[in-house]
Parts: sequence; C-alpha cells; structure tokens
Amino acid sequence: MARTPAVEHSFAAACPLPVGPGPSPCGAGAGAGAAGAGAVDADVVGAVLRTARAVLAERVAQASEIDASFAEELAGRVRDFTLEGGKRLRPRLLWWGMRACGAGDATATAAALRLGVALELIQTCALIHDDVMDRSRLRRGKPAVHIGLAASAGLSPESERGSAFGTSAAVLAGDLALVWADDTVAETALPTPVRRRVGAIWRSMRTEMVAGQFLDLRGQVGGDSSAARALRTACLKSALYSVERPLLFGAALADADERTTAALRLAGRSAGIAFQLRDDLLGVFGDPGLTGKPSGDDIREGKPTYLLAVARERAGAAGDEGALAVLGRAVGNPDVTDDDLGNVRDVLEATGARAHVEREAEHLGEEAVRRLGEAVDIGSYGGRQLLGLVRTVSGGRSGHSPTAPADEPHGHDGRTADQVLTTAEGGHSR
Repeated sequence: MARTPAVEHSFAAACPLPVGPGPSPCGAGAGAGAAGAGAVDADVVGAVLRTARAVLAERVAQASEIDASFAEELAGRVRDFTLEGGKRLRPRLLWWGMRACGAGDATATAAALRLGVALELIQTCALIHDDVMDRSRLRRGKPAVHIGLAASAGLSPESERGSAFGTSAAVLAGDLALVWADDTVAETALPTPVRRRVGAIWRSMRTEMVAGQFLDLRGQVGGDSSAARALRTACLKSALYSVERPLLFGAALADADERTTAALRLAGRSAGIAFQLRDDLLGVFGDPGLTGKPSGDDIREGKPTYLLAVARERAGAAGDEGALAVLGRAVGNPDVTDDDLGNVRDVLEATGARAHVEREAEHLGEEAVRRLGEAVDIGSYGGRQLLGLVRTVSGGRSGHSPTAPADEPHGHDGRTADQVLTTAEGGHSR
C-alpha cells in the first residue's frame, strides 16, 4: 500500500484558543499553606470522597422523603455509582489548579471540594447516558446502570420490556445526577465575584458536554466525518469538559488574573486534545490487557475519530481506492472480523495517519507543559502536582502512560491507579 501525502489540519480552527498578551505567573499569596488545604494536599481523592459521601447522603435522604422506592432503586444507585470507581481526575485538576495559583483559605478549600463533587456528579450523568447510547453492558467491570436497573426490577435486560425500562430509568438516573450537580454548585458558599465566574464556567461546561456527545453521535450516522469535525468533537468531549474547565474552576476560586487564566486555558485545552488523540490510538492499537477493552471497538462502533478522519483524507488525496474500500467495509460494521481490523491497522500505518496523530499528540502535550509553566510556578509544591497531572493527561514522552485517564465516555476501563496518580498522591515518580 503506497505511502500517501500529508494532509494538514488546524487545531486552532477546530478548537479556537484565546489570544492576548503573554500570561504572568500567579501570585504566591491568597492563603497558601493553610492548615485545611494542607491536609487536603496529602490526600485529595480522600477529601473529595468524604465530601461526596456527605453531600450524597443528604441527597438520598431528601429522595427518601419523596418516595422510598425512588430513593432505594434510583437515587441510591446514583450515589453508589458516583462513589465507586473512577480516578477523580477532574476534582484533582480543579484542586491543584487552585493550589498552584496560591489559594487555600477555608472558604476556597470547602468550595473546591464541593465543586469537585459536582464535577463527579456531572461525570456520573455523562457515563450513565453514554452507556445507554452505546448500549454498553459493562461499566467499571460491573453491569451498566441500565442493565442493573432492568435486573433489579425483575426483568431480563435482553427482553423488549426489560430493555425499555432499563434505558428509560437510566436516563432518569443521569438526569438526577445532573440535578444534584447543579444543586451542589448552587449551594456552595462563594464570594459574589467568584460565584459569577464559577457560574459562567459551569453553564458553558454543561452545554459543551452535550454538544460534544451529540457531535459524536451524529458522526456515527453519516454526519460530517472530516478531520476538522473530529477535532471539534474531541475539543468539546475531552479538552473542555475533562481538563480545561476543571482548571478554570481552580483559577476562579483563586481569583487568578486574566493572563493566568488564559494560560491555564491553553494548557488544559492542549492537554485534553492530546489525551483524546492518544485514546483514539488506543482504541485501535491498544493492548486489551492494559486498556480493559477489546481492541477495535471504535472501528466496530464507527466512532468519528481524528485518526480515522486523517486516514480517509490521506487515502483520498492519494487516490488510494483500496484503502478507502478497507475503511468503508470495516468502520461502523459490528460484525467486523479480526482480519478486517488488521487491514484497517495496515491502512492507518500505510497512510501515515498513526504517525501523524502520535506527532500531534506529542506536540500538544509539550505545548500544555509550556503554557502551564507560563501560568504558575511549577517549582512550587502545587505547581509540581499540577504539572504531574497535566503530563499524565497528555501522555507520551512528556508524561505517564497514555492509558492514564480512565473512565471517560468511550474510554478504556481497567487502568491501574499508579498510572494516574502523582508521586505525592501515591504514584510512581518518573
């Protein structure tokens, strides 16, 4: 199969970034080193979980006052799903973003933990709905919520009645998680200027998350399959929702200036797109023993990934009808064979799509680290922890294994904890 010419794409056009004067480092004041914040520093995940248990206990108690069966079958399931599993990446990005910008007084600490819980709840909403849309049977090694709901009602998830009940109830479970997330943000004590900033970020993030999911679905049924569209979907689904917005919450809680906020936005967006590009590669070339997911699922499901879009564009530019035919037969075919998947991998290699995506991900990871260094003092304790997380998200030579951020929509479960933890949080040093 002939090597095809390069087709260039604009990441800036697909995921526009703010422009302006160069960022200046955060100040080191604003309550840095406060006792409460220092205790959270030692175990961010533990602190978030303790706060989550308290918040969710209150929510379930309120649900019990409405109806006991509703509380037991639905509200309790949302609580358990939120508390069990996941690496708490978004709350950790929020926390270390705030700490790297020098904040840590009692008000900011309490607010950061509650906003971290809200992020976990909106992630619960996204994952429950995602499993319904993808008709996934498993999540975190257990039956997906729609499967469990059908079974708990005494129905077979395979039957028409059981499937209808399970999916409908799961939609309500996701809705409830989103409602609880909104309530948690609304009830968090914040100074008025900070509340305005947090509210604006929250409103944008919710809509962006839905937009990204819609573009992903639309791409699977014959929508725009261009590389530019794939990048836009990656920006909305991963870069903004998973990385950039949590960092901006941290900056808002620290009352960071505009230049610092702009630099964190650039770092988060670059790291988030780099993660999605590497996840696309894992979806085709990943080792199932490491990813916890059969290799090739993205091909079977017809995911409109940047990797596949680049391959199509390069094959089209070269007039390689054989490569286009291979992609046409396999992508979106649930009955694709191992031989077909092997042929797709050959096309991705021969067109140079795999190498191109690897280079772009590496470049974006380096850009994320560079921008972070412009925003915060990466020599400080908080700065070092944030740098570790950004490198983990980005993957590649500048960070940990690209399999690191687990439990994303369409992500790969089964990753080990030390792949996503910084040294201070119990992970391995580089």
